[in-house]
Amino acid sequence: MAETETQKKSGWWGRLQQAVSRTREQFTQRVDDIFLGRKEIDPAAFAQLEAALLAADLGVETTAELLDRLRQRLERQELADVTALRQALREELTSLLRAATPPVHSPEGKPHVVFLVGVNGTGKTTTIAKLAHRWQAEGHRVLLCAADTFRAAAGEQLEVWAQRLQAELLRQKPGADPAAVVYDAVNAARARGLDDVLVDTAGRLHTKSNLMAELEKMKRTAGKLVPGAPQEILLVLDATTGQNGLAQARQFTVLGAGALVFAFLLWRNETGPRGHGLETIRA
Repeated sequence: MAETETQKKSGWWGRLQQAVSRTREQFTQRVDDIFLGRKEIDPAAFAQLEAALLAADLGVETTAELLDRLRQRLERQELADVTALRQALREELTSLLRAATPPVHSPEGKPHVVFLVGVNGTGKTTTIAKLAHRWQAEGHRVLLCAADTFRAAAGEQLEVWAQRLQAELLRQKPGADPAAVVYDAVNAARARGLDDVLVDTAGRLHTKSNLMAELEKMKRTAGKLVPGAPQEILLVLDATTGQNGLAQARQFTVLGAGALVFAFLLWRNETGPRGHGLETIRA
């Protein structure tokens, strides 16, 4: 039995490493081809680099910003050759990613209320479990809120995670008003002196105005009990979404709270770009 579990974990981790390495190798190969045999930095190098970044689904705005930073460093005579340009590219990409990563947990307000939103099948419920595990390890007392009262077995799925984590759970019958579930969860967390409330919401398209209005109602409900709540609204994205993720982020962030984007690497697209749209959504 132990060997079977180990094999499953190894198989999952192996597929993850394989998918990530394939994406990295494809992009790295494109960049290497640009610099191969080139001794001086010329306009053609920037043009080819622009094409490679766009092919990696970085997006027009992010690509333009990245190239502008590199050109500024070139004008300041910080880049003596293509080797320095390649290193500068690495540094600027890292800088952009770090700028896109605000703190996941804010100490303001108690309990700390977090909504997880997004379309169906992106991993909202699983992300709740991961966040709960992380915060429990930091000494926090967490309550899971099953506000997805629409999807079949959504409450049961979250209940399984709550049992595994030995975390508190609040759920109601299927079809209940999600705002009422949020109210009960936040109220219970206040009464019990808990630190965090992680709210699982029903999957919804950002183009469905009635469902987006439902999220607004849930947000107002939480805010009545805890000023400033929800302190975080986390948009969960499939990393294969690419530039469509930008449209989703723009619509979900109108809810008012700061949005943090999680990118998930799935296996159904073995050839296309993965995850690079995340940089564009950082704004």
